[in-house]
Amino acid sequence: MANGLIVPVILAGGKGTRLWPMSRSQRPKQFLALTGDLSLFQLTLKRLADPARYDKPIVVTNAEYRFLVAEQAQEAGVELEAVLLEPVARNTAPAIAAASLIASRNEPRLVHVLASDHNIALDDAYLTAIDTAAAAAREGRLVTFGITPTSPATGFGYVEAGEKEATGAHHVARFVEKPNEDRAKEMIASGNYYWNSGMFLFDSSVFLSECRALVPDVFNAAEASVKSAHEDLDFIRLGEEEFAASPDISVDYAIFEKTTLASVVPSPIQWSDLGAWDAVWKESPSDDNGNVTRGPVNLFNAKNSFVLSEGAHVAVNGVEDAVVIVSEDAVYVGKLSDAQDVGRVVKELAKNKDTAKLTEEHRTSYRPWGGYSSILQGERFQVKRLFVKPGKQLSLQKHHHRSEHWIVVRGTAEVQIGNTVQMLRENQSVYIPQGDVHRLTNPGKILLELIEVQTGSYLGEDDIIRLEDTFGRA
Repeated sequence: MANGLIVPVILAGGKGTRLWPMSRSQRPKQFLALTGDLSLFQLTLKRLADPARYDKPIVVTNAEYRFLVAEQAQEAGVELEAVLLEPVARNTAPAIAAASLIASRNEPRLVHVLASDHNIALDDAYLTAIDTAAAAAREGRLVTFGITPTSPATGFGYVEAGEKEATGAHHVARFVEKPNEDRAKEMIASGNYYWNSGMFLFDSSVFLSECRALVPDVFNAAEASVKSAHEDLDFIRLGEEEFAASPDISVDYAIFEKTTLASVVPSPIQWSDLGAWDAVWKESPSDDNGNVTRGPVNLFNAKNSFVLSEGAHVAVNGVEDAVVIVSEDAVYVGKLSDAQDVGRVVKELAKNKDTAKLTEEHRTSYRPWGGYSSILQGERFQVKRLFVKPGKQLSLQKHHHRSEHWIVVRGTAEVQIGNTVQMLRENQSVYIPQGDVHRLTNPGKILLELIEVQTGSYLGEDDIIRLEDTFGRA
């Protein structure tokens, strides 16, 4: 192996729904700051900033999240080896196979596969588990991490540890699907069952050999998609037709449950998949009554509850076991103990055309140059707040169906309309007629904020004709 360092492969393409209304398909939970100032993805990157163990990470995501990945990695001060873009969702087996091929282009490497949205304490127990898994992987084992269970959780799969190996890992006796509570209690009482964490560590050559032997359709699709991949700015786009030919299958089903090389490292680490609001509540500091609050919140006579607000002031009185989540444009109220039901609620909302948008988009949408918030919308008008990062610019564009008025409220704007370029400062405005080619740039050192008033017969985001774009979207 090249330098003995482990190559992290971070899977960051998921679209979790059980943390709605905060997590939505356009900005899912891995990119949200749920436990502090950093997003879960950034916390994952920080955990891997260990030059004695890890090389630069490879991130697997999709085109929709590519700029979020790049931006948050830059904010965290972490340099990435590569960002692979899945053209279609095909579950974890082909994604990990493609990443392993990229990681081992020159020679076999140790690969650590991990999710982007788990909360893990970086302590001695964690580092010991990583070193044990690496030792087993160097012996040709495909290693999964078994989390020491703290409760008979029914939302996780389990793995049974068998014979102990010289490295300290154990042969995998078997994997168990999500059990009912009674069965989970029995397994925990036996002392040799662990939560299946979804983290893996292996030698890339061993993994790819098993992938080729056990699921050749997955291997062939991944290999072909890597061969036909092309660079797009700082990203690598896997071949769409080739990748789409892969079966939609998880790495657990495809390889780990079939191979004879599977090992498990019992890992008594502080770990949570933060899969629902009750998990976030458990991972957060609480008051003397077991309450967790975020944002402008007041509680009265409340116990064991979680209340979060993004803006509106929330007062909650006389509740227990409650979860109240107030986003910019939606509110969820339910029992904290029924937090797993949020996913079902989102599915029902997605079926209705009047509420489906709430499961996909936030009122604030993020773009590689900044973003915008929708403030007010009428029959032939719309008001937005635009924010543009220092040094960034929007695409050179035009609209067929709308005109725009821009009013600068903070910072300095460079505005191009046709062949004319002008500078606007606070309290100055400009009018962009329908059909005129235009571009907005922030040449300053602080965030540029504008109020945009759109008028016209059609105000959809798809009425943008990009003629030139810094971010490759033209």
